[in-house]
Amino acid sequence: MIEIIDLTKRYGHFTALDSLSLQIDKGTVFGFVGQNGAGKSTTFSILATLLAPTSGTAYINGYNIQKEPKMVRKQLGYMPDFFGVYDQLKTSEYLHFYGASYGIPFHEREQLIPQLLDLVNLSHKKDSYVDLLSRGMKQRLCLARCLIHDPEVLILDEPASGLDPRARVEMREILKELKEMGKTILISSHILPELAEMCDIIGIIDQGKLVAQGSVSDIQAQLRGERLIIVKTNDEAAAAAAFFEDDHNVSKLTIAEDSLTFIYKGTDQEQMELLKKAILKGLPIKSFAEEESNLEDVFMEITKGVELQ
Repeated sequence: MIEIIDLTKRYGHFTALDSLSLQIDKGTVFGFVGQNGAGKSTTFSILATLLAPTSGTAYINGYNIQKEPKMVRKQLGYMPDFFGVYDQLKTSEYLHFYGASYGIPFHEREQLIPQLLDLVNLSHKKDSYVDLLSRGMKQRLCLARCLIHDPEVLILDEPASGLDPRARVEMREILKELKEMGKTILISSHILPELAEMCDIIGIIDQGKLVAQGSVSDIQAQLRGERLIIVKTNDEAAAAAAFFEDDHNVSKLTIAEDSLTFIYKGTDQEQMELLKKAILKGLPIKSFAEEESNLEDVFMEITKGVELQ
């Protein structure tokens, strides 16, 4: 659905985007994580055909962004990090304007616009003036605008930026609905835990380069090659500890009253074998679980220059 090939953007001696390559399958929600100036907005502007790359190219639903920009624009809805609204236009009039710009007939817009307002929870504001809406409402209205021509792909640059906690939750729920509708979504955000909840795949970009890609747990494994294991036992935690300490992949083991934790450096298969041996040995194990990776910690480690294995 989205294919990026060696995409590069330079401004004089400054490289904003450095040979970015990426493939996003249909129906995937891909989260783009990076600090300000990392290259997220540059990538999105190029994909939206608003900025020409220095070299490389990209395809949206099979259409080349440079050779077929009109067809690309029909495939996607683009929500920039900063967008303007028109004064003296009501919410429904605002959507009518954009619908007409896409060549959608008036009678179709009359049916479509109430559906979009309902999707983004703005039905009660259909006769309100756009410039009087709250920031969260304006964000949701802009998302409705992106959907007016029913695009296959959504490119959303910081859609939750500046929103209060309630508005963030509302935005997240809308994006979940769009995911269920089969939309392919490329989204950037600094609200990292929310990206972890919403996205199938996460890519971390730093200084114009994609430095990591995968699920949060995949990226954690790439970074450290180790994981934190928590084992719940009964009162015989010491006996279980002696067993696990003998494994060469186990380190930094600590014992609590009814549990123990340790760092494990083996593969997934080796981890399964370790648990199997523990059960066959008859150790009193109530649970054996890997601690969930923290996305902020992963992000900070990668952007400090940690090399992937």
